[in-house]
Amino acid sequence: MTREVHLSGEAEADKLLSEDPVALLVGMLLDQQISMEVAFIGPRKIADRMDGFDVRKIAEADPERFVELCVTPPAIHRYGGSMGRRVQALCQFVMEHYDGDAEAIWTSGRPKPDGPEVLKRLKALPGYGEQKAKIFLALLGKQYGVQPKGWRAAAGAYGDRGSRRSIADVVSPKTLAEVRAFKKAAKAAAKEG
Repeated sequence: MTREVHLSGEAEADKLLSEDPVALLVGMLLDQQISMEVAFIGPRKIADRMDGFDVRKIAEADPERFVELCVTPPAIHRYGGSMGRRVQALCQFVMEHYDGDAEAIWTSGRPKPDGPEVLKRLKALPGYGEQKAKIFLALLGKQYGVQPKGWRAAAGAYGDRGSRRSIADVVSPKTLAEVRAFKKAAKAAAKEG
């Protein structure tokens, strides 16, 4: 699944996100109530503190020690404790249901899963709702070349070509600014409406 991505603005964090699908899932999980870049740096912070990013080690870690690791400054999230528990639950789910192979979420099965099936699997992940699952599906399709049949339709507006709605569309500082502008305008419209 290796692709060069620019999601965090930090080379080491982006390298991890490019190479490790679980790290990418964790980054997406953390992408709420903090800036996108900070969320996607979270997996690297975990890797730095655990001598590498390892889904099995995270899943099997003592819950209190893992949370402590997540809240140690700089914390992985503004709500480091609750998000640390969510990260561990996500890793435990990937271990239990996919034997630690996150790519199986979008590749395993006969026939190979289509876009709606991948979306369904993503929505089953701890901490992933409808919107987060659609954004992640769009991220896979737009930046990782994972394009199961019907992925754009399943991702909804996040799958639109040329859109600037989410992290799925961030490929440079310019597109990051465009996504921020879109989100700001959407928030303003929601307040007015």
